[in-house]
Amino acid sequence: MFDLGLGMMLLLFAAGVAAGALNAVAGGATFFTFPALVFSGLSPLVANATNFVALVPSNIAALPAFRAELKTLGRELIAPLATGALGGLVGALTLVWLGGNLFASAVPYLMGFATLLFATAPYIKRALEQRGGTRAKRGAITPMLLLFGFSVYGGYFGAGLGQIILAALILNGYDDFHVTNALKNAVIAAISLLSVAVYGLSGAVSFPHAIIMMLGATVGGYLGGSMSKRVPQDALRIGVIIFGALLTLYYFFAAP
Repeated sequence: MFDLGLGMMLLLFAAGVAAGALNAVAGGATFFTFPALVFSGLSPLVANATNFVALVPSNIAALPAFRAELKTLGRELIAPLATGALGGLVGALTLVWLGGNLFASAVPYLMGFATLLFATAPYIKRALEQRGGTRAKRGAITPMLLLFGFSVYGGYFGAGLGQIILAALILNGYDDFHVTNALKNAVIAAISLLSVAVYGLSGAVSFPHAIIMMLGATVGGYLGGSMSKRVPQDALRIGVIIFGALLTLYYFFAAP
C-alpha cells in the first residue's frame, strides 16, 4: 500500500476540490485529478482506474435531482443506458487486457483527444441543435453506435466525456435539454459503475488515493454548485482547455 505523507494528501484533496467544482460548473475534472494522481507516484494505469473510483460518486449524486426528467423517458432509458454500460465495460476490459505499458504510451494522445473533445463539444452540440428536424429517431442504429464508441472511450479513459455524450444524445434525437442532460448523467453513471467494477476486481485501484480525492470532490461539488451561477463559465472553459493543451505537450515531450 502507498505511504501518503500529509503534503501529498493535501495535494490530492485540493485536486479533488478543484475537480468537483469544475464538474459542477464547466466540466473537465480529469484534467486535474489524473495528473495529480500520477504526480503522487501512481502508474498511469492505476491513476486512471483510481480516478474513476474517486469521481464516480459525483455522477451518481446528480441523478436524484433529475428524477422527473428520467421518469418521462420510461422504457426509452433502456437502450442508451445499456449502450453506455456495455461500452464502458468494453473500454475498461480493454485497458486491463492491454496493460499499463500501452496505456502509458497512449496518454499524450488520449489527453490531446480529450482536450479536443472538451473544446469542440459545445460547438458540435450547438450545430446538432440547429439541425432541428434532421435528427435521427431515438434508438436509430448509427447514432447509437456513436454513443457506444464514446462509451468505450469513457470506460478506457473518459476525460472530456460529459459534453460529447451530451452531443451524442442530441444526435440520437433527445432534443429537450433538461431531459438530455439528465440522461447524460445516467449514461455516464452506467459507464462509470461497470468500469469501476472491472478496475476494482483487477486490483488496479489505489483506494487510499481514491478516498482522499473523493472527499475533496464532494466538497468541491458542493462549492461549485453554489457558485455555478456566479462564475464565468466561458473563462473557466478556456482555462481548462489551455491547461489540457499544456498537459498534452508535457506528456508528449517532458514525461518519461
